[in-house]
Amino acid sequence: MAAVVHADIVEAPSDPPGPGALTAEQVAEFGAEMDRIRDEVLSSLGEADAAYIRRVIDAQRRLDLAGRITLLFGILPPAWVAGTTMLSIAKILENMEIGHNVMHGQWDWMRDPEIHSTTWEWDNACPSKQWKHSHNQVHHVWTNVVGRDRDVGYGLLRISEDQPWHPAYLAQPVYAAVLACLFQWGVAMHDVDVDGLMNGRRDVQGARVRFAEVRGKARRQLVKDYVAFPALAGPMFLPVLLGNATANLARNVWSASVIFCGHFPGAVPTFTPADVVAEDRAGWYVRQVIGSANISGGRLLHLMTGNLSHQIEHHLFPDLPSNRYPQIAPTVRETCERFGLPYVTGSFPRQVASVAKRIFRMALP
Repeated sequence: MAAVVHADIVEAPSDPPGPGALTAEQVAEFGAEMDRIRDEVLSSLGEADAAYIRRVIDAQRRLDLAGRITLLFGILPPAWVAGTTMLSIAKILENMEIGHNVMHGQWDWMRDPEIHSTTWEWDNACPSKQWKHSHNQVHHVWTNVVGRDRDVGYGLLRISEDQPWHPAYLAQPVYAAVLACLFQWGVAMHDVDVDGLMNGRRDVQGARVRFAEVRGKARRQLVKDYVAFPALAGPMFLPVLLGNATANLARNVWSASVIFCGHFPGAVPTFTPADVVAEDRAGWYVRQVIGSANISGGRLLHLMTGNLSHQIEHHLFPDLPSNRYPQIAPTVRETCERFGLPYVTGSFPRQVASVAKRIFRMALP
């Protein structure tokens, strides 16, 4: 029987399958199917893919410039709204479809030094070097493993019964709202690992070095958006300042919402370190499917989410170009159905509601 879970219909199965739901032979076969999909995409990459990312980067830069120029006339309400909207979209595109995916190495095959994971520095308070460690080397390896994946709750939230309850979690709906509004700053502190430092898991000197890097990057971001561009506007200082702040807020809330919807809807389980002790590459593939969720929608939604609306495909193949995720999604879904694995998907409003319900539920003992 197919095990596709539509979040629109089934919010949280009472007994979601774990990594051990398949036999060893089935896991190996599923892994071989995923390797085949990956190899087919890699062998077909070409100029059309390169043209795609260059078009997106060009459109993003034009939107950024247009938004900032329009904000120079921000004393007029229509100009302020238009400028802020364009700047917000530009910031979302730069973070989601461009920065996030370039730093995953999705476009390294182009051998373009300007669009490469080793050289890209994104419009975000988190230094790219630290993000690549906490995200690529930690999160994507230990997806949804409590105690290993620091994205499970971001050190603030309890989203799994495998996390011990504490009375402080009663206020976590408030923490979640604040985290969404300040998301780039939460991401910036991710690799500093304040929680690990307080618990003695991280060395103080290393944390100091990482914090100094964050402080330097954060200073540049603050000066750019809240000093330099407003100052260039002269008498329009305040409208430009408010427009930049609003654009950053919109980018933060959108990014947090998309990422939470890809990891924490009610139908997505977490894992314990014991669940992955004997895990090989094929088992890792299975866990990525079980521990991720998609967002259904059209091309515009996929673009604005950085194609993280295809979170399942992204977790399976984090270094494949994001424009290929819609292409391979039907094959991945069919393969999951064939192996009886859940393929959690739902509309954006449904996924957001499911995440919110989980945050509220896990706030209680």
